[in-house]
Amino acid sequence: MQMYDEGFMSDQEVELKHVPLEEVHIEAGGKMVPFAGFLMPVQYTGIKQEHLAVRHKAGLFDVSHMGEVEVRGKDALKVVDYLVTNDVFQLKDGQALYTVMCHPNGGVVDDLLVYRLGEEHILLCINAANREKDVAYILKSAPSDADVTITDTSDEWAQLALQGPEAKRILAKITSLDLDSIAYFHAKFGDVAGVQDVLVSHTGYTGEDGFELYIPVGGSRQIFEAIVEAGGDDLLLCGLGCRDTLRLEAKLHLYGQDLSDDINPLEAGLTWTVKLNTGRDFIGKEALLKIKEEGVSKRLRGLIVEGKGIIRQGYEVYAEDQETLIGEVVSGSFSYMLETSVGLSYIKAEYLGEENVLVKVRSKFLPAKVTKKAFYKNT
Repeated sequence: MQMYDEGFMSDQEVELKHVPLEEVHIEAGGKMVPFAGFLMPVQYTGIKQEHLAVRHKAGLFDVSHMGEVEVRGKDALKVVDYLVTNDVFQLKDGQALYTVMCHPNGGVVDDLLVYRLGEEHILLCINAANREKDVAYILKSAPSDADVTITDTSDEWAQLALQGPEAKRILAKITSLDLDSIAYFHAKFGDVAGVQDVLVSHTGYTGEDGFELYIPVGGSRQIFEAIVEAGGDDLLLCGLGCRDTLRLEAKLHLYGQDLSDDINPLEAGLTWTVKLNTGRDFIGKEALLKIKEEGVSKRLRGLIVEGKGIIRQGYEVYAEDQETLIGEVVSGSFSYMLETSVGLSYIKAEYLGEENVLVKVRSKFLPAKVTKKAFYKNT
């Protein structure tokens, strides 16, 4: 089942790194594959079972391959605000922000989460496949006279994501934190399963409620085992396979497919993360202002297949005349909640009014409906 981004690779291409819980996943029956330079579990019991567990009860993901960069110092807020398109100065301590980091031409370097841990302490959570690229770009782009220290602390953290309707109930069993007091896109440090200084973040990448735990690396197994015990029959271990199908249903972007150096956030439907009218300056602002004024040449849209057949990355999208090429699928898979195939495609601007399109699958055309909305939304 093709569902991944450029992070998946053969183990001959690079010397693999190891997440702290790698042996635990192998013991638990996880099917391990190379991803973003790490050996990671792609599934345990099966992608469909894991996907539906997250939608209806809870699933536990190891996402320790993600990168963490800490920015400390008097100018921490100023530097990060210059690096990203969203307004970092709006954040209060303990609050998180989704944003993108752009090249001067407006192309996306990465999408990321920014945590304000204090006035002089910012934590950035970056994509695993982009870790080295992002760190180099941040160090190169930060003003040389800024009073900051920028450190890649990725190897000091493990990260677990507990997602699903039962996530809060399960986590509450093993933490002294009042989870009801952690609003969405907020985070607090606390004790989890006897491990101190865990950052508990009310965020996720599945379209369900849940939490992402940033764990001092030595406490990862203790917390993993405690969550599994607390979850019991209401919890399944989940791999990267269903993480991808879940995020696609929720229309959450995947770097390397839906975002890249050659795609800007206005095309990607992320205009809400680009604060152009606040008087602030950031990398890519001039280019994005020009793009906004002139109009984008394409824009990301969702596709819902009518009938049988699964659309995949790289499939061509045509107008109903079967001759006019208007886009290409960047992400595609089967939606277990809609029980049909769904995908994302950049559609040429002059065809954005089309409600019905055709996706070419080998020698056949699959009819699909075009949508701006997420395919699935937790109500």
